[in-house]
Amino acid sequence: MAAQSSFSAPAPPVRELPDYLPARMANEFVYCPRLFFYEWVEGLFRDNAATIEGKFQHKRVDRPGKPLPEPDNLGDESLQTRAVTLSSERLRVIATVDLLEVEASTVTPVDYKHGKPAESAGALQAWPTDRVQLAIQALILRENGYRADEGIVFYAATRQRIRVPFSEEVLAEAETAVRQAWTLARSGCMPPPLENSPKCPGCSLAPLCLPDETAALLGAAPEDDTGQLLLFDELSSLRKPPRSEIRRIIAPRAEQRAVYLNTQGLRVGRSGEVLQVKEKDALRQELRPIEIAQLNLMGSIQITTQAVQLLCEAGIPICYFSQGGWFYGITTGLVTKNVFLRQSQFRLASEPWFCLKLARRLIAGKIRNQRTMLMRNHLEPPEPVIREMKEMAARAERASSLEELLGLEGNAARLYFGAFDGMLKVDDDGACPEAFRLDFDGRNRRPPRDPVNALLSLGYSVLTKDFTVACYSVGFDPMMGFYHQPRFGRPALALDLMEPFRPLIVDSAVIQAINTRMITPGDFLRSAGSVALTPAGRKNFYHAYELRMDTLVTHPVFEYRLSYRRLLEVQARLLARVLEGEIGDYPVFITR
Repeated sequence: MAAQSSFSAPAPPVRELPDYLPARMANEFVYCPRLFFYEWVEGLFRDNAATIEGKFQHKRVDRPGKPLPEPDNLGDESLQTRAVTLSSERLRVIATVDLLEVEASTVTPVDYKHGKPAESAGALQAWPTDRVQLAIQALILRENGYRADEGIVFYAATRQRIRVPFSEEVLAEAETAVRQAWTLARSGCMPPPLENSPKCPGCSLAPLCLPDETAALLGAAPEDDTGQLLLFDELSSLRKPPRSEIRRIIAPRAEQRAVYLNTQGLRVGRSGEVLQVKEKDALRQELRPIEIAQLNLMGSIQITTQAVQLLCEAGIPICYFSQGGWFYGITTGLVTKNVFLRQSQFRLASEPWFCLKLARRLIAGKIRNQRTMLMRNHLEPPEPVIREMKEMAARAERASSLEELLGLEGNAARLYFGAFDGMLKVDDDGACPEAFRLDFDGRNRRPPRDPVNALLSLGYSVLTKDFTVACYSVGFDPMMGFYHQPRFGRPALALDLMEPFRPLIVDSAVIQAINTRMITPGDFLRSAGSVALTPAGRKNFYHAYELRMDTLVTHPVFEYRLSYRRLLEVQARLLARVLEGEIGDYPVFITR
């Protein structure tokens, strides 16, 4: 089948929904239909400071109180009860009422909220989302035989009780919200993001939703396959929306850090909510899960079941490597429930036209980034190589098969690595001994035969791990790729996504480590024609790699700055938008 110039949205997958819609989800629907879809239909959620504080404030009201008497047994007594769960068969909704105040046979639902009330014309009132949620509770109470004339929203930030009378208009508004929420959920179609909404910056799901980024790409016409993703000032308008359209909503850097344990014989255990790293019986380090993005165990390092459980509960991956850096595998909790994305991934991975379409972009981007590395870092960039790589990138965008792309990628790599030594500043500068020489004659591996290839192999292994983590975080199966076809034990999708980033992250980290003398000849061991890093050398390289991952870079499409580590997840989420038919083309990251 011929390659198609744009990607039409797939039919929504069949989704089996719960029997009842929680009233809290109707609140989310009124606030933002897209947020509702993520949380209830796809089961995705991510905490931020506001949601964590709200959960903490809710602990007391979540404790069940006395049983609520039947409507006929209320009498004239006054009582209060907490965490009462009731449902409506007519509306197919369910609600847990935080507090029910009973007075003279009338019940008053009280809902606790984290923030402060809305203000209109000098008067305080409940927010529309909270009014709808409270009105749904009233509808449920009435269907179950209770009399509910008004409700109360308690705002913890100001400790104010705001009354909400249950007028016919308020109840009708709630019923409409319930019907519309059910209709959206049954449609299976993700609604578009809110446009330039002030709600987005404070939303905990903004890093998953990417509202402005998605809206900008939705508003752009799909780019024809034969079009050129050109370098520098020739970037097309599709890839470069007006800056005013895109706000910086996600933080440029993650607060958590990747932890590498490299000393053989270490043991990771748990003490309460803290990880303890011990060497024999001596405590070497304590780590709080809130500070960790991932835990990397390099070689013979033990970890207890209790520590694994703590990390899985917190959604923190544990990555296992050989002592030399071979990536064995990963342990994660149930970090995503989005099986529908994986359905789309597997369906499109079986479509040759789509695999070729995506692979063209990835390999063209990789070649352009390699070319840019030479132009930036080579002492005397070889003009024939620069010219030929530019032509190869253009040919990659017109390749007629994956096999042709493999050939172009290999030829470009031969040119790139043939000139790689020109980016290494290893001449005697007076500060380094004469023996400081790193021999490099092209790319070799398994085992690497020189120090530079040893560094590259270790770096690519670590980058594969980071893209595997990003795939799991988004909801992909990292083993099913598009350019890299399935093979036993190979994280093909992670390898796909990392292609444009190999030169920008790993090659750059290697060049920086050598040129700044973070890595010296004494950091290598030679045996039987192969070269390996010493423990100290590996530690130094992990430091260089993480410095590169923490480097801020300007996104060529969205024009805001973010770290490479943050960028990996952003790019994976953009691919998810393509697979689900929300945007037409995958914007490959091409540096300037």
